[in-house]
Amino acid sequence: MMKLQGGLLQWSRSSLIPSINMTIRSTHLSISACVVEQNHQLTAKDRRQLRNERRESKSGYSWREEVEERLIKKPKKRYASWTEELNLDTLAESGRQWWVVRVSRLRGQETAQVLARALARKFPEMDFTVYAPAVQVKRKLKNGTLSVKPKPVFPGCIFVRCILNKEVHDFIREIDGVGGFIGSKVGNTKRQINKPRPVDDSDLEAIFKQAKEEQEKADNEFEELQRAEEEASLASQKLLSSNSDVIETVESLAETKPKRTPRKATLTTKTKDPKAKNKKLAAGSTVRVVSGTFAEFVGNLKKLNRKTAKATVGFTLFGKETLVEIDINELVPEIQS
Repeated sequence: MMKLQGGLLQWSRSSLIPSINMTIRSTHLSISACVVEQNHQLTAKDRRQLRNERRESKSGYSWREEVEERLIKKPKKRYASWTEELNLDTLAESGRQWWVVRVSRLRGQETAQVLARALARKFPEMDFTVYAPAVQVKRKLKNGTLSVKPKPVFPGCIFVRCILNKEVHDFIREIDGVGGFIGSKVGNTKRQINKPRPVDDSDLEAIFKQAKEEQEKADNEFEELQRAEEEASLASQKLLSSNSDVIETVESLAETKPKRTPRKATLTTKTKDPKAKNKKLAAGSTVRVVSGTFAEFVGNLKKLNRKTAKATVGFTLFGKETLVEIDINELVPEIQS
């Protein structure tokens, strides 16, 4: 209520305002009481229908889509409790699968054979497959034998296809050389284990294909190496045969020449001391053969061994130099005129 006093307009609460507020409050309480009383009378189905109608009344809002998105994002629990997740017998539900086993990088092939024999002896009725992908590398030794050694494609890993449960899992873990299965950690802070994870068939097909390609590559390399060695051996045989033909022609020519010694050479050998003659011989000098198969041949002295009394002389025949070993006593220095 406003009053004019001394030119100032003063305001004070009117007595009517509280009555208006009280009236509004009482009306609001009566409306809410009616709503509550009405909700108590409705069934659960009617209340859900009213709630859905209020949601749908909002523009651009679909509560059904929101609920569906929440259900899609929320992963479904595969196991009811964490103890059931740790149970390895649940692995048998998926049937025969491929599992990866860790082994030694150096003895992977031996461990695979030991594992296969142990599984066949322990579980004779179980259908299983042990696969250790390797390339058979061939190599020819010096003695002519063929050596074949396996080269692993995935060192440190072998693949086992079987129905895995706790008994089979524990048995494989206890085999000498096995380091365990490749998988993931499961459980909580109370207890955790490394649970094996199966390998998809598509991944195994890619592994089979890779091993096959590497085997073909190794076989091709070995065949190319064999061809190169055969060509080298044929070339060496041809060279040896050509050299033997040259030697045979030299020997035949030497046999056709008369085996006589000149009078001058005989006189010099009789009158002169052989030791003094041998002292005049030196490597690199020109010498003449006075007797033997190569009599009257002139050549170049290549090597002189006074202990064995042998000398290596090179003769030029058909434009090619041939080395022949001759006794020192059959050689004299060639005197150039």
